[in-house]
Amino acid sequence: MSEAREARFAPAIAAAVASGPAWSAERARASAAELEAWLRFGQAACDAADAVALDHFRRDLEIMTKPDRSFVTIADQAIERLIREQIRAAYPDHGLVGEEYGSEASTARCRWYIDPIDGTHNFIRGVPLFGTLLALEVDGELQLGIVSAPALRERWYARRGGGAWAVGAVRSEAPRAIHVSGISALADAQVLYGSAHDIETSARAPGFRSLLGEVWRDRGFGDFWGYALLAEGAAEAVIEVDLSAWDVAAPLVLVEESGGRVTDFAGRRLIDSGTLLATNGLLHDTILARVLASD
Repeated sequence: MSEAREARFAPAIAAAVASGPAWSAERARASAAELEAWLRFGQAACDAADAVALDHFRRDLEIMTKPDRSFVTIADQAIERLIREQIRAAYPDHGLVGEEYGSEASTARCRWYIDPIDGTHNFIRGVPLFGTLLALEVDGELQLGIVSAPALRERWYARRGGGAWAVGAVRSEAPRAIHVSGISALADAQVLYGSAHDIETSARAPGFRSLLGEVWRDRGFGDFWGYALLAEGAAEAVIEVDLSAWDVAAPLVLVEESGGRVTDFAGRRLIDSGTLLATNGLLHDTILARVLASD
């Protein structure tokens, strides 16, 4: 690889507005010791969730349809019940926000966001791109995020001021620090998205199709996988619509601690507006402008 190309793929040094590890560390709302303790607890909870997911993966599943016509499996429900029980036992004063069983103690200072199986359709079809997402919010600011993908034997995690990390879920290797890329030219960027059809029919990203014609490469790596690739420097942007807070909470911390930036299509740091643009920070404003541009 040439020196010029190495420089383009190197971890970003200069932080964009509202992004970068130092900026992310300033979002801490608890001590490093508290954050580490919560992170250890979350990792253990994900260990248990991984075991349940793998026990059901590629087996005959009972599949149900929710009122919004989305699918849910007994594995989704079992994992969320398990994590909720563990949180209640360890931190009875903490609140809960989960995909399958809603909210509890919604005014609590500390609240956990639980997505038991992100990528349920993949899980149902035997595709190994699924994972448990777990995040903790303190005083309205997300503090840690864990993305655990047991069928891939991979896990990504981050906490405010502690950096972003990747490790094999079986713990056979040492964690490795991860960083977003240093690519700053749109023509060199790899852009990921969940569903091109959903983005285009949402009418919320009129410039999406034109954007894809300007970038180096685009792929439909949706759900947690896109954010993990972004945080590792393997892509420069993830674009998604029709999201819920539990879809966004854990990836947001992971991307921000790896040096990236996350907003909705209005440029706000919100996790419940239904749209999301996550980038390496350097290309955020450029890509957001392209996404919103009308022909």
